[in-house]
Parts: sequence; structure tokens; C-alpha cells
Amino acid sequence: MDYFEEETFEQEDYTRSPLRTGEYEECSFVNCNFSDCDLSGIEFTNCEFIDCNLSNVKLNKTVLQEVVFKSCKMIGILFENCNPFGLSFQFENCSLNHASFYQQKIKKTIFRNTSLQNVDFSECDLSQAFFDNCDFTKAKFERTNLEKANFKTSKNYIIDPENNNIKKAIFSIENIQGLLNKYNIIID
Repeated sequence: MDYFEEETFEQEDYTRSPLRTGEYEECSFVNCNFSDCDLSGIEFTNCEFIDCNLSNVKLNKTVLQEVVFKSCKMIGILFENCNPFGLSFQFENCSLNHASFYQQKIKKTIFRNTSLQNVDFSECDLSQAFFDNCDFTKAKFERTNLEKANFKTSKNYIIDPENNNIKKAIFSIENIQGLLNKYNIIID
């Protein structure tokens, strides 16, 4: 397996020439196209992806440890297929629509200025996660651990308090209707 350390990959189109399988440590991927690529089995540790298109990538047993995604298009990614050992990442200014984190343990994950429309967070452990200015239109929360998660600046979430752990989670008064949606009441 190839090993890459502290390298920068810029403006690469991996749809034409696939990323080599291996371990990438402290590497940067800038303005690269990974759309529909198979990144299965690749290990990314302390890497960053900036202005990349990662839509519909395959992540079977992919290692993502301390990975930062900034301003990336990441539509339709099944993070549930990642290697769960040490899984940790953060997202800033990303479009993460139609993704799935089903059953992943991603405590303390930071999502900042990120679109999370139609994302499946079912049975996920998001305790102490921080959602700063995120849009949760049609996102799914079912048996999700949201203990101490912060939704204060986020919007459009619908979370059933009876079906999710929201103990000590933080919500804004402006978006409280997302916790009462199932009761079909009018908040004025």
C-alpha cells in the first residue's frame, strides 16, 4: 500500500485517473473532482479537502480520521460504510445533502454553515455535536443521540423528543417548532 505524507493535490480530476489506494496523512486536496469515485479502503488521517466535489463517492471501509471538509460538494455520500474506528471529521460551508450517517458514532462533530437536507442521522451518536448555521430540511432523526448537541443557530430541523435523546441539547426559541411538529400545533 502506498503512503503519502504532507502532500498537496490540486485541481486533480480523479474521475479520469483514480486516486491511488493507500494511506494519506496530513495531505491537502484542493479543487479536486472525486465525483462518483471509489475511495474504498483508502486511509485519510489529518487531511483536508477544500473546494472539492465528492458527490456520490464510495467509502466502503474508508478511514476518515481528523479530516476537514471545507466548501465541498458532498451529495449522496453513505458515511455509514466508513471504517468506524477513529471516525472523525468536520464540515464547513459544505453541501452534504442526501447523505447518510446511519448508526455512526460521531460525537463532538462540528458542522458549520452546512446544508444537511435529506440527511439520515438515524441511530447515530451525535452527542455534543455542534451545528452552526445548518439547514436540516427533511433531515431524519430517529433513535438518535443528540445529548448536549447544539442546534442554536440552525434551522428547519424536525426532531421528535420522544424518539431521540435530546437531554441538555441546545435549541433556539425561534426554531422550537421543530421539536413540536408531530403535535400539529400552531406556535404564534
